[in-house]
Amino acid sequence: MDRPIELSLEQQFSLRSFETQVEKMNLEQAQDFLVKLYEQMMLRETMYKHFLKHEWGLEPRPQFE
Repeated sequence: MDRPIELSLEQQFSLRSFETQVEKMNLEQAQDFLVKLYEQMMLRETMYKHFLKHEWGLEPRPQFE
């Protein structure tokens, strides 16, 4: 793994588009956006942890009656 991980061309385009949108925001909009973005990142991390625990058998399967 000597090569650094790089963004695909599609991801680079998406990042540039995102940057343009953020530049148009005022301070209050940007702050609100950052808080929401951080919340989404935490939710995604929680979902990944849940899925991995389930996949690796570290979490009991739900019981349906």
